[in-house]
Amino acid sequence: MDIKVILLSIGASFLLAVLLGPLFIPLLRRLKFGQQIRTDGPQSHLKKKGTPTMGGIIIMLALLLSFLKFSEITPEFWVLLIASLGFGLIGFLDDYIKIVFKRSLGLTAKQKLIGQLIFSIIICVLLYQMNHSTVVGIPSTTIQFDFGWFYYPFVVIMLFGTTNAVNFTDGVDGLLAGTGAIAFAAFTILALHASEHESAIFSAAMIGALLGFLIFNAHPAKVFMGDTGSLGIGGGMAAVAILTKTEILLVLIGGVFVIEMLSVILQVASFKLRGKRIFKMSPIHHHFELSGWGEWRVVTSFWFVSLILAAIGLVLGR
Repeated sequence: MDIKVILLSIGASFLLAVLLGPLFIPLLRRLKFGQQIRTDGPQSHLKKKGTPTMGGIIIMLALLLSFLKFSEITPEFWVLLIASLGFGLIGFLDDYIKIVFKRSLGLTAKQKLIGQLIFSIIICVLLYQMNHSTVVGIPSTTIQFDFGWFYYPFVVIMLFGTTNAVNFTDGVDGLLAGTGAIAFAAFTILALHASEHESAIFSAAMIGALLGFLIFNAHPAKVFMGDTGSLGIGGGMAAVAILTKTEILLVLIGGVFVIEMLSVILQVASFKLRGKRIFKMSPIHHHFELSGWGEWRVVTSFWFVSLILAAIGLVLGR
């Protein structure tokens, strides 16, 4: 694939996000689509109350338009589109209910589960029709396992796990936009290496969309992405890993997301079993904030860790 197409995809989605920001942010503000802030969290976050959320619309639109422009309509195209926009739609409904109907929990756990399951099943059907390989390999080894029919439940678990892990990471200005861009940069290279053209273009478009959004989302954020963005990013990331056959590497390249999710699981388990918390607050980025770290220090530190893990993933994946 011509590297020029990749660069054009990044540039187009970046420019689109930069142009869409000034259009959507005032609109979200007028519609009073403001973020609700946890009162038990870092006190510095209280001043963010009312900051426009659902900015993930900017990311998804920039991604979609760039992807449509530079990609071909293939089965892989539909897998990527359904994974990102489908899960993004669930996030949009969740955000909308929280804000418009003043329901702090948005969609119920059952509603989210059903929605995620529907889109996961559609993706599994597409993969089956594509005769997508059910073999999962261990990076840098010749060890492979053919999961057979069990590969499809594995795909569902990947989609659920990735979207939730990415969602937990979205809690500090610029954190998810930066770590997401780094992860997709690694997947762009891996997709090119695997000759997965649509995955490469999709990943490149996501890089540009996230970097463009970061201009408005960096501290102090003018807009938050909400679940609209985080679930769409997570769904797209899982789909790229599936199509490029880097399912195991996703755990490493997306290591920051895994750590964020594990911090929540460990915190809940510890409190239920021992009545004690491991962290001052979970996800773990809030623990560092409550330990005295400035927001920018937390974000840049997590970006650095994400960069290191992505680099290791590239070495193992090639």
